[in-house]
Amino acid sequence: MTYRHLTAAAALAACTALLVTGCGGSEDKGKDDDKIAGAEQDDKKSESPSASASGSAERPEIKLPKDVTYKFTPEQTGDAAQDAALEDNKEFIRAMDAAIVAGEPRLPALEFYTEGEAAAAAQEWVQSFIDEGWTITGLVEYYDRRVSISSGTSASISYCADESKAFNKVIKTGEVQKTKPSKNSYIAYNSVLKKNKDGVWETVKMHSRRGADSCQR
Repeated sequence: MTYRHLTAAAALAACTALLVTGCGGSEDKGKDDDKIAGAEQDDKKSESPSASASGSAERPEIKLPKDVTYKFTPEQTGDAAQDAALEDNKEFIRAMDAAIVAGEPRLPALEFYTEGEAAAAAQEWVQSFIDEGWTITGLVEYYDRRVSISSGTSASISYCADESKAFNKVIKTGEVQKTKPSKNSYIAYNSVLKKNKDGVWETVKMHSRRGADSCQR
């Protein structure tokens, strides 16, 4: 099983509610569209958020083990508003993984970066990993990150993810469930973010396409 995939039974339940981090069951069997609830059709180390995060709100500390790593390209665009949205999107991704590692669907950091239907769906997604007895390990690369600010409080972000070097890990045994890279290792994402009164860009909707041609390397 590839990182963030679920067994067929769990995937059926989780995919109806959430695909924040790619949900394809057993290699998707030809299906490359995944949706999140509320989406439009179309030794541990601590790491603090970048100082470039938007607004005056105090961002939560997100704790992740050393074997869960990322690469974000680009990290900044040079535009302050766009960079703030990208930063909070990055922290949302990290918070989701931190919730899986901690086994806490309602991890405060995850709730901090989500709202509404996306928040509820994110909790279900984390619970899916808990039910399977899994955590995560490896490197995920996020690239071709593009952001559009449609108003002072609304933004959309699109990006690709390369999960070919990231996997599920069985908590009880420590077994890493490795698979060979395939077309389905690459996912395209489109997210909708809203800026709250504290200046935090919260993820409210997301759509993903596993195996998207636009993200193949």
